[in-house]
Amino acid sequence: MVGRSQSLEAIAGSHFEVVVIGGGITGAGVALDAASRGYSVALLEGRDYAIGTSSRSSKMVHGGLRYLENFDVGLVREALLERQLLVELAPHLVYPTPFLVPGFGEEKPDRKVGLGLGAYDVLAGATSGRNRRERRWRRRPAEAEESWSPDRHRTIDREELLELVPALETRDPESAYLFYDCQTDDARLVLTVLGEAERFGAVCLNGANVTRVLEKSGKARQVEFTEIASGETVVVEADNIVNATGVWADQIRPGEIEREEDIPKIAPSRGAHLLFSADDVDMGRAACIVPAGEGRRIFALPWYGRTLVGTTDVDHDGGIEEVAATEDDIEYLMNALNEFMDLSLTDSDIVGAFAGVRPLISTGDPRKSVDISRQAELYETSSGMLTITGGKLTTWRRMAKQTVDRIVERAGREARCQTAEIPLGMEIDPAELSAPEGVSKESLAQLAFRYGHAARGVIRIAESDPEMARPIVDGMPDLMAEARIAIEFEQARSLADVLLRRTRLGLTAASSLATADSVEPLAAVMAHGLGWGDIEKKRQIDDWLGTVKAEGLNPAGS
Repeated sequence: MVGRSQSLEAIAGSHFEVVVIGGGITGAGVALDAASRGYSVALLEGRDYAIGTSSRSSKMVHGGLRYLENFDVGLVREALLERQLLVELAPHLVYPTPFLVPGFGEEKPDRKVGLGLGAYDVLAGATSGRNRRERRWRRRPAEAEESWSPDRHRTIDREELLELVPALETRDPESAYLFYDCQTDDARLVLTVLGEAERFGAVCLNGANVTRVLEKSGKARQVEFTEIASGETVVVEADNIVNATGVWADQIRPGEIEREEDIPKIAPSRGAHLLFSADDVDMGRAACIVPAGEGRRIFALPWYGRTLVGTTDVDHDGGIEEVAATEDDIEYLMNALNEFMDLSLTDSDIVGAFAGVRPLISTGDPRKSVDISRQAELYETSSGMLTITGGKLTTWRRMAKQTVDRIVERAGREARCQTAEIPLGMEIDPAELSAPEGVSKESLAQLAFRYGHAARGVIRIAESDPEMARPIVDGMPDLMAEARIAIEFEQARSLADVLLRRTRLGLTAASSLATADSVEPLAAVMAHGLGWGDIEKKRQIDDWLGTVKAEGLNPAGS
């Protein structure tokens, strides 16, 4: 991506055919779709890319097995098709993971789940055991030599189950259903899509807080925003304005709304997650579906060398700028995990935590949010502004297509959607990367996963300066060179930008980043790159410590 100053210069006072408000996965997708169809596109993000729901998901690209219980067959089928496509388009970022549904003692795996998995297989077009024994288990998709398609689910015995997840041995497992879904790094997926949008000519700017959508002759034609760094008010002209702000979607309104149904009414739902060291909760090579009482289920997933546990799904009535897991959320997840794994974990064992708010659309249905479908909805005001919201991480491309299709239809143009054919980044085998002195093979594998072929740029920086080859956090594979990349090519402006959304250390190692001393080395690197003086550097460190507290990133230290 180009730097902020270049983007601001290109956007200020200019005219674009499409202006997208919101830099999460949906906004990024709309920018890519529109730009690849030949439209001139500007994208404005108020704070930082993926700062909302798009960096706070369960890190899964999946069909949504539980939606079958509500007979949302169309939604599941759509998501499974997108899952398959994303593995092909972004093989370095979206990778298959085996999931287990175990039974313990004399108890067999839940038969209802088995029936659901049968339907899941049919909807996914799963094959009957193709390459089942030959397929190599992999945590990084760059290891694959062929495109992936899911095997049908099957029942595995105790021996195979324990080979995948040895930590379950104390529960005396009898057998398990095994099926496949996919995982990703959600924030890096957003940045990758934005990078591809820029390759097609889109201009993207974060720190651009939209304050008004203005009308001309009754049509939404201007977007006014405040550039955060300078406080300057900037206006950009647009033929089409797309509101893709997710959980903030009902807060962007052009002039007077003639009909309230032209704007979505968001019913926020909070999803909380906990992270544990693999030494405490070792998921081995598979994820598990964990019973959580009252017919609910959560996931325990291997992710970035940690075990990720989530999610809750509860109505959220608090603020949506900074969202934290509540004490009840933490207790709910801990109790379910402890019972399932036969453990006695406490808050002190948590290495990181996060919560996000899903943009569910209120229909007046009195049911709880756990029973509400994630269907995407497209709204159009009388002034022509489009709002796309709802949906989920997996279906971002279809949401974007639906939105741009409407823009094309209104203009009477012929412009086919191409995003099903556009690679997202470029995969690279970690073996093709040569490690500078002091950089581990684990770091190379992570760089290949996170950046694909662009990992070479990180390595060049690490080679040119030994300080940049150091880890940001001792014992973790993330390199200081990644902070330089984040500043120069990904518009990172704060410690939180780097720790939460360029690397993911603010989640995976929050307990090691909860003091001023622990982030001083990173702050020094960013100060050099962004020209901070001592006062600004201290303010940035204080802001990070405030974020740790406000977002509940470190429950072990609270």
